[in-house]
Amino acid sequence: MALLVRLLPLALALALGPAATLAGPAKSPYQLVLQHSRLRGRQHGPNVCAVQKLIGTNKKYFTNCKQWYQRKICGKSTVISYECCPGYEKVPGEKGCPAALPLSNLYETLGVVGSTTTQLYTDRTEKLRPEMEGPGSFTIFAPSNEAWASLPAEVLDSLVSNVNIELLNALRYHMVNRRVLTDELKHGMALTSMYQNSGIQIHHYPNGIVTVNCARLLKADHHATNGVVHLIDKVISTVTNNIQQIIEIEDTFETLRAAVAASGLNTVLEGDGQFTLLAPTNEAFEKIPAETLNRILGDPEALRDLLNNHILKSAMCAEAIVAGMSMETLEGTTLEVGCSGDMLTINGKAIISNKDILATNGVIHFIDELLIPDSAKTLFELAAESDVSTAVDLFRQAGLGTHLSGKERLTLLAPMNSVFKDGTPNIDSHTKNLLLNHMIKDQLASKYLYHGQTLDTLGGKKLRVFVYRNSLCIENSCIAAHDKRGRYGTLFTMDRMLTPPMGTVMDVLKGDNRFSMLVAAIQSAGLTETLNREGVYTVFAPTNEAFQSMPPEELNKLLGNAKELANILKYHVGDEILVSGGIGALVRLKSLQGDKLEVSSKNNVVSVNKEPVAEADIMATNGVVYAISSVLQPPAVRPQERGDELADSALDIFKQASAYSRAAQTSVKLGKSGLGLKSLYACLGLSPKQDQTCHLPYVDQNIMVQ
Repeated sequence: MALLVRLLPLALALALGPAATLAGPAKSPYQLVLQHSRLRGRQHGPNVCAVQKLIGTNKKYFTNCKQWYQRKICGKSTVISYECCPGYEKVPGEKGCPAALPLSNLYETLGVVGSTTTQLYTDRTEKLRPEMEGPGSFTIFAPSNEAWASLPAEVLDSLVSNVNIELLNALRYHMVNRRVLTDELKHGMALTSMYQNSGIQIHHYPNGIVTVNCARLLKADHHATNGVVHLIDKVISTVTNNIQQIIEIEDTFETLRAAVAASGLNTVLEGDGQFTLLAPTNEAFEKIPAETLNRILGDPEALRDLLNNHILKSAMCAEAIVAGMSMETLEGTTLEVGCSGDMLTINGKAIISNKDILATNGVIHFIDELLIPDSAKTLFELAAESDVSTAVDLFRQAGLGTHLSGKERLTLLAPMNSVFKDGTPNIDSHTKNLLLNHMIKDQLASKYLYHGQTLDTLGGKKLRVFVYRNSLCIENSCIAAHDKRGRYGTLFTMDRMLTPPMGTVMDVLKGDNRFSMLVAAIQSAGLTETLNREGVYTVFAPTNEAFQSMPPEELNKLLGNAKELANILKYHVGDEILVSGGIGALVRLKSLQGDKLEVSSKNNVVSVNKEPVAEADIMATNGVVYAISSVLQPPAVRPQERGDELADSALDIFKQASAYSRAAQTSVKLGKSGLGLKSLYACLGLSPKQDQTCHLPYVDQNIMVQ
């Protein structure tokens, strides 16, 4: 019983899992990074932290897992060094940093953490040192010695020459009248400083970096008897203006001021919150073609989208960027904010000319290039930045450019450039009509399309949507890239030219003389009505050569048995529409006969039952046709399904087929044409006599539905 009592808590802990056994508050990102650095340094002794030092500089970073393996900061190489974790020191003759730093007052702690210059300036103020040494509870964000040294000489002179009042005020601005540890430093919070209760902005980023008015926290949580010291990499100054006020006073933002006023976004930029404004300079606006700029400035919705695309939803100081990260804008897009050495980058481009202009409601970075979102662009402008430039040139040559630059709500189905690697079609009435059928009469989003949906084109056709496991297709053409949704139009990048359906499956087969024997067989098997009516079929259509390649006795047996013929033909018809773009590696397609067809695609070659397809995606209103060079056989032919009823003779099959020659205005009979039964069988390869020339009078090229 005693053993059971002892084991019960262990069993309960295991059942509840790690959450129960590791109870306690969640660690802050800074604490997690510090913990990782401590783990990486533990082989060198207790309380040793691994830090990454940027080669050629004195910049050091506690490392997270990703940075540890990449060994880079802002694309620059780093070296790993090992030093005592915050709050610990070495002991001569012992490994690691086994001793905790002696606890002393704030003034003395400044010297311990590497902020002796702050100590020096504290002495000059006369009033501040007694506070730092006396009773109370304070937090000091202490600039490092290097931070003081990097101040411009004129700034430093003004601080120390004005009867020390400015210096005292500056130091008090770095202090908070209570102890604040890193686990309290929350992203976007403001602390009240000891200088006129002015606010200090705190940002605590997911990568573990903490900034104080955009100064990076280097070493944190150095405890003192009367507070805590955090070492930072800059001397910080008071912030009094909001983002809108800074825009108003900067000469380089003249165009931006006008745009903000016209869009009504000034209320956002002067309101509460913590934003990052990527502020385009006058030069940035001047780089845009005048026609494009005037269009956007004259369109309130496009202008709002443009400006919102320059506002990040949270404040992002430059010191927090050590690698690329995605940031969401107020417009809803994401920008890739990164760095290359000392330069910040937006979407991989170094366009930030001035950084970390702090405001009461965020931070401003000056940029020299406009970030125009897709939502403010015309279809022409969207296409210019996509892999569809060849297709757009075709639309322009066909006189359809006004559709792509106006205010018409459209979706453009634009084939990508690789479709035209062998050349572009000549511009004629047929090509123009085909291009019109690549324009849908509404502005769509692919995520809302559904299987079986029909779309109306400017060319008057109705196109069908097919949704497959790994692809989304419109007729025979599948979407190859994410949508680009513009101001009025949406761009779908397609993997091929679209071919609208031209009649039923039977119309397609009758209109192509490669399938004349198949048409006759379908008629004999009584499947004509099936393939003419509404439905969803995938037809693997054997060509004449496919029938002629069959052994004569096998073909004779097939044409001589009605049930056998119908069974074989139904096996060539799938019960759903499967275009080549929806096949993937392997699809098992149920046939009308009942067995399944194995359809696969590899290296852009479609195969059915491992037999390559001669031509794919011949679209019909009730299905799709694939031309194949062999007659497919079901996995097993069941004897009980083979009836004794004979099919019509081959002569009768082709007599029936001859009725489709009416468009030729000639009544052609087999007897008059000189094609007797013996000759017909010879033409089909059913007798040794092979010297006949096969003329099938029922084939009429004019029956294609236009």
